[in-house]
Amino acid sequence: MTIRLYDTSARQIRDFAPLTAGCVSIYLCGATVQAAPHIGHIRSGLNFDMMRRWFEYRGYEVTFIRNVTDIDDKIIAKSAEQRRPWWSIGYENERAFNDGYAALGCLPPTYEPRATGHVTEMVEMMRGLIERGHAYESEGNVYFDVTSYPGYLSLSRQELDNIRQPESTGETGKRDARDFAMWKTAKNGEPSWETPWGRGRPGWHLECSAMAHKYLGEAFDIHGGGLDLIFPHHENEIAQAKAFGDAFANYWVHNAWVTMSGEKMSKSLGNSVLVSEMVKQWRPIVLRYYLGTPHYRSMIEYSEEALREAESAFARIEGFYQRVIEKAGKPVEPAAEVPPAFAEAMDDDLGVPQALAIVHTTVRQGNSALAADDKDAAIARLSEVRAMLDVLGLDPLDPHWAGEADRGEDLHGAVDTLVRLVLEQRESARARKDWATADAIRDQLQQSGLVIEDSPTGPRWTLGPR
Repeated sequence: MTIRLYDTSARQIRDFAPLTAGCVSIYLCGATVQAAPHIGHIRSGLNFDMMRRWFEYRGYEVTFIRNVTDIDDKIIAKSAEQRRPWWSIGYENERAFNDGYAALGCLPPTYEPRATGHVTEMVEMMRGLIERGHAYESEGNVYFDVTSYPGYLSLSRQELDNIRQPESTGETGKRDARDFAMWKTAKNGEPSWETPWGRGRPGWHLECSAMAHKYLGEAFDIHGGGLDLIFPHHENEIAQAKAFGDAFANYWVHNAWVTMSGEKMSKSLGNSVLVSEMVKQWRPIVLRYYLGTPHYRSMIEYSEEALREAESAFARIEGFYQRVIEKAGKPVEPAAEVPPAFAEAMDDDLGVPQALAIVHTTVRQGNSALAADDKDAAIARLSEVRAMLDVLGLDPLDPHWAGEADRGEDLHGAVDTLVRLVLEQRESARARKDWATADAIRDQLQQSGLVIEDSPTGPRWTLGPR
């Protein structure tokens, strides 16, 4: 068994070899909490949640760090615009992100450090870089000298001569326009912390280098994030950390975006779909299925039609669950191991689409077994499906998703009473062989968004696709 991952720095799929046998260390660039999350933000956390779950299934002990950037230019701008303290905006949106992660079934990180809690580590890193000649102080700012580190831009494979930083950033005293800020001198009304170079606040890139060093040490296995972070954020992280003396990340893994009309989903473009609103319109497990089942390196073009297709596909799986459990007359536990073809797909760069195809094939086999009245085979197939969906965080019987059944339970009971009255009329029509009336009642229910199935224990109803 060898897990393989696409390494952005190598531009190829590599066999995964952990730095410490039996352990995996992952650092994921988390939220910048200037606003509430849209589904594009949550996709990254979801993709790496599936990665973490697969490593754990394969027997690894996983240390998973997902940071929070709770101070940066955007948060300060929001603070001035809304006339609220910067920390109030950050904390409110940090909670919104965590609510979004939790709603879609993401496991909590091992540690979730905030940037503002690690200024001491940042000062230590800057001091070391200045001593080594890789950074310099100017007018209270601290800049990284990009020409001092020969490996700069090795991740994005750009040429330094083609990189030009805008001159209107407000950053003064640079030796080279391409140098980037690790520390920004204090401005009136802005939050600041004391350092040997005066009061100021951290630059975005420095935060992650310092926190990765703090929680994972000089070297760790996997650094993750969205494609948009490759440059400049991850390039600058690498430069700082390696110039400081760290080996830093052994693998770089990047997830693709959620797009709308071909553009990356972002608040600046006004095309974001907030998680807090989406979970009111769609079941969270369906959103997880929709966002988590495409390959992590594939773009997702958002549309309600695609969401409805995901809802229908997942409903077919849930229908299979219901029919087998009804047939078995008791709960069906997950299998101890996933099918080999599923494992092979997941080992190959987290091939969730291929793994999901195995899930649906197994569901079809189980339905065939039900049709043939082969109860044992149907139960075996459901056991396999539960094991596979559990690894993906999509098992409908997992206790995490129990709350979905609890929400609206009273409404479901009222609807169930009304539907059963109508179904009794249909059964009466069937008993007197009035097939036209029976079919008409069924069709009317279906037009109302209900799916009616005849089972050995009588008719049952479920909500159909939207």
